[in-house]
Amino acid sequence: MNNGKLDANIPLLTEVIEPLPTLTDIIDTPPTAPVLPVIESDHFELPQTRQEPTLSRQDWERLATEVQEKVLKQLQDRIDFVIEQRVRDGLADVLQTAVEGMAAQIREGLHQTLDEVICRAVSLELVKLQKQNL
Repeated sequence: MNNGKLDANIPLLTEVIEPLPTLTDIIDTPPTAPVLPVIESDHFELPQTRQEPTLSRQDWERLATEVQEKVLKQLQDRIDFVIEQRVRDGLADVLQTAVEGMAAQIREGLHQTLDEVICRAVSLELVKLQKQNL
């Protein structure tokens, strides 16, 4: 087991893994404002806070729609590939079965034709031999 070294990316059984927020959670949760400390003094300075751009509900919905479209496109490409592969595999099986059936029919027909030709040839030779002996 890696000589006692643990991979930091693998959670231990004692760790609790919090689920990731869903897209609906992100859209429905408004951004929270930072909490400023209370200063009890005559002179104070406001801490410099960086204003992060916030997205409006319409922007979130547009972003959600774009993400959904991208995911659906990727899924559609993957589905198309899987369907093509399954059709090829199924078609290969069907064609193999058809070829085996045709080969069996041709073989049986050849055996029957050879039997008839050989029987006829032997019969003709026997008739010739009988005519020569008379």
